[in-house]
Formats: sequence, structure tokens, C-alpha cells
Amino acid sequence: MNARDCSIDRAMPTALRSLCGAKRDGRSPRIKRLVWGRIEVEGFGSFRDAKVFPGGAREWDWRETGTAHQPGIQPADVVELLDHGATVIVLSQGMSGQLQVCRETLRLLAERCPRTCVLPTKEAVAFYNELRDEEAVAGLFHTTC
Repeated sequence: MNARDCSIDRAMPTALRSLCGAKRDGRSPRIKRLVWGRIEVEGFGSFRDAKVFPGGAREWDWRETGTAHQPGIQPADVVELLDHGATVIVLSQGMSGQLQVCRETLRLLAERCPRTCVLPTKEAVAFYNELRDEEAVAGLFHTTC
């Protein structure tokens, strides 16, 4: 899968929706603003890096799962998004495309997620916001490098 592949279509088992955060309506919250080093999610505040999913958003702390620019986004990061009921996953590569996605994560997504998209952060935010009214979209957003 290359960085612009946004069309992995596979059947995904129905995930239980676990809602958290201030706004609990189950919809994917809108990303209001993105600048270098900060992302603002409507109803949830600002974060350095963010996990955004149907019904919520929170800080994306790379130390929780061992994510680093190399080898990249870890499977545990996307499992959390799937557990929140996401049927579309948007992964950002950072503002200048430095964040990788590890092979195990790509394999997991190929098996469990109907649609996955990997893009530089500005494009990832725009794509996520386009889908949020129509889809159970979730994303991981890295706001630097």
C-alpha cells in the first residue's frame, strides 16, 4: 500500500462502540484547526498529536504504544480506533511526511478496516473532515515533522 492508497475494501467485524470524552453523540468530531505543533478538535480541545474517533478525541501519546517516526505507527494505535467503531481510518504522516506506518499495522488494517488512507497531515485532516458527516471515520494526526 502506498501513501495515497485510500481504498482498501475489506469486510470488518462490527466493533463495539466505546464512547469517551466530553461529546458522546457517536459522530466523528470536526477538526477545527491545524497548525504546526497543535490540532484543535471541536468539543475536545487542543492536542500536540491527536487520536480522533467516532464520539471522541484524545491526546495521542506515542509512548503508550512505542510509536516513533521509525518504525512508525503501531498496531495498538489503530486497534483503539477500530474499537471505537471506525469504518474508515485516516493516518497522517506528519506535516513533512516523516512518520512511517509499520508493516504490522498495514497488515492489521488490510484485514480489519474497510478503508484506510495514509496522507501528509494537512491532507489527512482535510480528508477526515470531508468524511466525518457521512462515515464513522477515525484518525491519527501528527502535527510536526
